[in-house]
Amino acid sequence: MNNNCHLSEEFLQGLRDWFTRYTGSFYTADPVLQPVLLLKEGHSRRVSGIILHIGRKLLLSDHGLRMAEVMALFHDIGRFEQVTRYGTFVDRKSVNHAELGLQVLKREKVLAGLEEDTRELILRAISYHNRLSIPAEESPDCIYYSRLLRDADKLDILALFSRYYYAEPAERSSAVELDLPDGPDVSEGVLKDLQRRKTVNMQQLRFLNDFKLLQLGWAYDVNFQPSLELIREQGYLQKIRATLPESEAIDLIYDQILSHIESRL
Repeated sequence: MNNNCHLSEEFLQGLRDWFTRYTGSFYTADPVLQPVLLLKEGHSRRVSGIILHIGRKLLLSDHGLRMAEVMALFHDIGRFEQVTRYGTFVDRKSVNHAELGLQVLKREKVLAGLEEDTRELILRAISYHNRLSIPAEESPDCIYYSRLLRDADKLDILALFSRYYYAEPAERSSAVELDLPDGPDVSEGVLKDLQRRKTVNMQQLRFLNDFKLLQLGWAYDVNFQPSLELIREQGYLQKIRATLPESEAIDLIYDQILSHIESRL
């Protein structure tokens, strides 16, 4: 990878401190909103840890690891304003949280001290983290780091939801579940996409089971060996599959996904 742009450990520490101050500025006594804010703050910190784990396994340089950490720390920075302003994490009901995050970073001049190449690479990777795919015409560096970020993001969400779906109803949140109804239903379009080994588009989600299936289907959009190893070792997909209805169609999709992972490993 091209590591000519400079990002020092000292500058990175300043960004970590800014993240703590910024997220803390949203804290509230609201018993519904505060746990959701803490969940997103914790998610961003964990994604930072996961991206460093993957990056070290891939023998990324120290500079590359620092860039990856910044992308991970700030990838969901728009979520705090989104949920405070709109009361939802559903982009189609509010705003694209990645785009809102870029507005926050630019408005607050968080990355202003970085060289332009480094700053632009970080912002572009953040802008692609929640898209269905990364534009093919992007630079090799941007594609590489965007894939890293997308893997780390997915891994933490899989870890989170593989526990969350087993929580007591009182511990669950409609915001976390994207306001999707929890029942036995599954959308036919979601099943068809996964039968074709396609990644499910968030716009198609109508039921909570659709969201669970989308998460299983992320296996088709995992890019690096260490990411696939973690998915297999931690049993995330098995735990999520166990919360879905018994169905031949779902069994077939699940078996295809497990075979795909094994073939990649």
